Amino acid sequence: MEVEEQYEQGAVWTVMATGIGPLLLAATRKGLVNVVFHATDAVRDRALDRLASRLGVRPVEAPGSPLLTEAVAQVEAYFAGRRGDFDLPLDWSLISGFNRRVLRELASGVPCGSVVGYGDLAHRVGQPGAAQAVGAAMGANPLPVVVPCHRVVESGGGMGGFGGGLETKRKLLALEGVLPEPLF
Repeated sequence: MEVEEQYEQGAVWTVMATGIGPLLLAATRKGLVNVVFHATDAVRDRALDRLASRLGVRPVEAPGSPLLTEAVAQVEAYFAGRRGDFDLPLDWSLISGFNRRVLRELASGVPCGSVVGYGDLAHRVGQPGAAQAVGAAMGANPLPVVVPCHRVVESGGGMGGFGGGLETKRKLLALEGVLPEPLF
C-alpha cells in the first residue's frame, strides 16, 4: 500500500520528546488511538507492528498531519505545565467492555491534580469490588498520559503499578502537583 493511501485511511504516528522520555503518538481519523512510553526505535517498531495488526493498516510517520498536530500541541503544553487535562478526540477502538468504561470514567472524572483509588474507580463504574479488574484496565490503557492512568493509586496511599514504570508515574504526579518533586 502506498504511503498516500495509508495516510488517506488515517493511520499516522510521530514520536515527540517529553520530560519523561520519548512518547509515540498515533492517530486515526477518529482521534488519538495510542500513546506509547519510552518510544526508542525498538519500542516504537514493536508498537507500530501491534497497531498495524489491530488497525488493519500500518500507520505512517506524519508528524505534521492534521490528525496529530493538536495532540502534539496539547502534550507539549501539558509537560510545560500550561495544561492539566486534554481535550482531544479519542479513538477507543483498541479497548472495549469493562476496560473502556473504566478508562472513559477516568478520563472524564479524575481531573489533573487529583487521584482516585482502584476500588473507588470500580465503584464509579458500578462494579464495587472490582479493584483488581480496574488495575488490569489501567495496564491495558492504550492512551496513557492523555487518559491519566497515572492518577489511579492504592487506597492505602501506595503508588500502585504503572506500565510506564513507577519513576514515570512519580514524575507525572509531581508535574500535576500531587507529589513533591524528588530531591535527587
